Amino acid sequence: MLLPPDHPPIPKPRIGVLLMNLGTPDGPDAKSVKRYLGEFLSDRRVVELPAIAWQPILRGIILNTRPKKSAHAYGQVWSEEGSPLAAFTKRQAAALADAFGPGVTVDWAMRYGNPSIPDRLAAMKAAGCERILLAPLYPQYCAATTATANDKAFAVLASMRWQPAIRTLPPYHDEAAYIDALKASIETGLAALDFAPDALVASFHGMPRRTLALGDPYHCHCQKTARLLGEAMHRDLIVAFQSRFGPAKWLGPATDETLAALPGKGLKTVAIFAPGFSSDCLETLEELAIRGRGSFEAAGGERFAYLPCLNDTEPGIAMLRRILSRELEGWVAPL
Repeated sequence: MLLPPDHPPIPKPRIGVLLMNLGTPDGPDAKSVKRYLGEFLSDRRVVELPAIAWQPILRGIILNTRPKKSAHAYGQVWSEEGSPLAAFTKRQAAALADAFGPGVTVDWAMRYGNPSIPDRLAAMKAAGCERILLAPLYPQYCAATTATANDKAFAVLASMRWQPAIRTLPPYHDEAAYIDALKASIETGLAALDFAPDALVASFHGMPRRTLALGDPYHCHCQKTARLLGEAMHRDLIVAFQSRFGPAKWLGPATDETLAALPGKGLKTVAIFAPGFSSDCLETLEELAIRGRGSFEAAGGERFAYLPCLNDTEPGIAMLRRILSRELEGWVAPL
């Protein structure tokens, strides 16, 4: 059918895959970090307190004290590619660009900061993506990560007159492909060390303990990941939770306290990894690899190693290709 001359151009229908991760400031400076933290800590999924009580604390105290400290931490891990999280997520999208056929666009976005979820969804829609798979890159489901990423995307859809069809990637904490990828990555890392660690620590991001009582499955997902991984590796893993913030009681045991206690138990060499993070970021490269080492060595530890996340490694990309391909079935031909 011929279109009238004044008809707007219609792009050829496509399918989109949007990889979504947490976020990052635009630069390792206090101003950028303050803007980022303002968005992040204003999310009601992240801080579940009434705004009337929380915002004065956030605006009056936290955003006037924390950005400088956090900017210093970001400066320790920043690279020519920018923040590690952005760099690795971008590489993951690039590695998957041709994974699902010529009619599929793979893009990436951050829940907080840039590139934003609204911008990338708008770009996908403009490019003709009539079906989009939203893929939060969080193996373990948590309302403060998975749900808020989807929330942001759904808010964009609410503003669209012509919405694309949407699917969301479910948590993959117990997927065989994920456990196998972790096993391969960790064993490769261990083989490269010049010492055999007395202890292996799996550090997951912490959450307030009350989230478990409220029904969030995150803690259970983390424990199951660690159990399945330990069984696959035939190794005992020590599970800990990092990144505590504020006075609330958090999931434990705490990673920093765990590391500091190991030497006193005769465990003088340790390797630590972060299976809940799909990409290395501030929380892994600064909190674990730098401050974690400090805590361990200050307590008498002798040898310390941080093992990287899956990032854009071959096992990591193969795992993402497999689980994303399954979620695209019916839209694209199975691989």
